[in-house]
Amino acid sequence: MSTHIAAKRGEVAETVLLPGDPMRAKWIAETFLDNSVCYNEVRGMFGYTGTYKGKKVSIQGTGMGIPSSLIYCHELINDFGVKNLIRVGSSGSYQKEVKLRDIVIAMAASSTSGINNSRFINSDYSPTADFDLLMKAVKYAGEHSIPIKAGNVLSADEFYEDDFDSYKKWAEYGVLCVEMEAAGLYTIAAKFNVKALAILTISDSLVTGERTSSEERETTFSKMVEIALGIL
Repeated sequence: MSTHIAAKRGEVAETVLLPGDPMRAKWIAETFLDNSVCYNEVRGMFGYTGTYKGKKVSIQGTGMGIPSSLIYCHELINDFGVKNLIRVGSSGSYQKEVKLRDIVIAMAASSTSGINNSRFINSDYSPTADFDLLMKAVKYAGEHSIPIKAGNVLSADEFYEDDFDSYKKWAEYGVLCVEMEAAGLYTIAAKFNVKALAILTISDSLVTGERTSSEERETTFSKMVEIALGIL
């Protein structure tokens, strides 16, 4: 048992899917896993372990933002021996060709967060996906005719920006979408020599103003989960 995860050693699989929303964790476990067992309810951040096509896998909610997600990633890696961390989250499109419900795989994660400033003073660290997980995700998506887009994403600290149009500068440099955790996930995975990948579904568009409902974000983004589990 760790500070924020009530599981015992061995109750968490080596591969963990990481939705920010704990209710999405519950939905994934109930929809995709066989014989799932809830191992964590601390702070309402649900965690489950079950099997998918006979292989053990866990789902752990992380909350929103890099500070919250890093707590769970750190404990999963150091207290439970997790080797593969796969974020399955929602994101906002920065490009007109990246449309509602599109799947985006984050090859790299730019960030407005200061999370790495204390580690790399006066320098920029570039957090990137694990190549092996990335290629497996691309291969699975191709074999199952699931369209994907892959590239740079932005991990932001603020959900509500003072300057709404600030996204246009990131878009000009090819950033596909914005979310709130991938840069932290990729950094901590690199630090502890484990594998990480972020697979995202576009829930809204800053370009067109379109958006999905909170219920849709919680329970209908199944293709990214299918890809994440397909990596197994």
